[in-house]
Amino acid sequence: MRSKQLADRGSRRMNADEVLVGVRRIAGVCLVSALALGLGCRAKKLAEGAVTTGPMPAKTVMLADMMRELSEKPGFIDGFLKQVQGVQKGGGAALLTPKLVDRLREQIVGKDWQGLDRFPGWTMREINPTVRVVGHVAGKDEKVESSATAGGAPSAGVKEFLDLGPLAERTPGLVSLDKPSKGEGFVTSDYVASLGDGVVRGDGGNPARVGQHADSVRLAEVLNRLSLNAEPGAAAFEAEVGGKEAGSPEDLVRALVATGHQVMVADSRYFANFGHLHFNGQDVMMPFWVNSQIVVPGTRRGWFDRGRPLLVPVSHAEYEWFVRGPEVNAEVTFYFGIDGKAEWRTMDQMDQAWVMNHHAHEYTGADAVEVTRLSGEMVRTYLHLHAAHPKIPFGGYYAFGVCQDVVAAAELKLTGKTTLFPNTADASFFTDPADAEINGLIRAIPKDRDGKAPEPERIFGSLPVGTSDAELAQVSVPGLGQDLVAAHDAWTAGKLKRVDTGWRRWLWVGWVLVGVLVVIGWVRRRV
Repeated sequence: MRSKQLADRGSRRMNADEVLVGVRRIAGVCLVSALALGLGCRAKKLAEGAVTTGPMPAKTVMLADMMRELSEKPGFIDGFLKQVQGVQKGGGAALLTPKLVDRLREQIVGKDWQGLDRFPGWTMREINPTVRVVGHVAGKDEKVESSATAGGAPSAGVKEFLDLGPLAERTPGLVSLDKPSKGEGFVTSDYVASLGDGVVRGDGGNPARVGQHADSVRLAEVLNRLSLNAEPGAAAFEAEVGGKEAGSPEDLVRALVATGHQVMVADSRYFANFGHLHFNGQDVMMPFWVNSQIVVPGTRRGWFDRGRPLLVPVSHAEYEWFVRGPEVNAEVTFYFGIDGKAEWRTMDQMDQAWVMNHHAHEYTGADAVEVTRLSGEMVRTYLHLHAAHPKIPFGGYYAFGVCQDVVAAAELKLTGKTTLFPNTADASFFTDPADAEINGLIRAIPKDRDGKAPEPERIFGSLPVGTSDAELAQVSVPGLGQDLVAAHDAWTAGKLKRVDTGWRRWLWVGWVLVGVLVVIGWVRRRV
């Protein structure tokens, strides 16, 4: 009897040990599965599942289509990458850091065509460090690191960062706008160059605008020069139209209106074209894609899959002056470009059809005067920034902001809110007491430097189309329209979801491990 009890007890212990081994094996499988779940899902390509084919504007090809044909040609990839990093006449709109260039090269060499058509597809949190690192490597000066103020310093570097043409900063003068300019017309070779193999970089003239090129150049230079009148040491300069004289940019707009001219200023938005390339007579679609951290509705593939992120092309924003009247007929634009210049420029190149265009706001009367005044203030603010930080990389582009920042600041002043993304200006640079108004506006607009998910209103507001379903569906980039419609409908319905940044997935992993430990403890107690 005694021996039978011992045998039964031994049998139960053996069974319990077997159960415990089995539980441990299950725990191991659960642990490996949980880790695979936590790590494996992160490796999913951002562009996976995104539509990259579909209707496009006539005579337009995707970047990947061009690279399929040319990437095997000796030396082409290096030449191509060198060209897209260069600053074009006109200021450009996108910044390619060495890390981004490396990523572009990897996708071309690796023939990742789907990824190339959604390049780079990173969040602002991922893009920001690549720019900051370059800033340190390129040799920031002490003023950059300490964010010293310029203290109302004179506008050093005017010739480098402000186009004045024949006008001089310290020479008084009077320019009459009552007669057509005798300046040079639009010269295509100034903007367009052949790279060989059927590839051309740069956009030619817009037939509707090149006829007024000389007048537009003169108006831009006059507005830039008038902005300097408020600078210490600047000589008095005036512009005249219809017998009325003006000593500031805003006074010139008032004079134009008073002499029978129509002046409209548009807050204009486009998709940024970071390549401006043409291949065999066709436009090459080259957006710069950013992960908006919004989930495209309907793309969730499983219990742990939060869905595909909405990738959006970075937009380019600028203010555009349309002047029509008895004496002056010209069109000029204002923005801060990758050339480091915050200034008035001409706008008579032909935009590629896929970049589209939308006027988020149109200003006339007192509002047009106010936009002009603010732009003149920005001319001086950015000249002060260059004087205080002469060694900053990229002419201050990104650190002082991108094209969106100056437009967003003026939009905030005029409308009480801003609808642009991304904004990158580092507010610590904007400290010169002479520029208090612009400094305050730059500090007040939302920033996208810390990786915080941008507000949907800014994502949709930056697009070069309106926000109705019909307008969003007409976006020229293949597959993007349907993603935008789905995401916008979810936002207006209060059902928009953000991309999983990882913590939810690891929370599930944690719960799996806790459950395994509970089971093991329970079995031990039973044994």
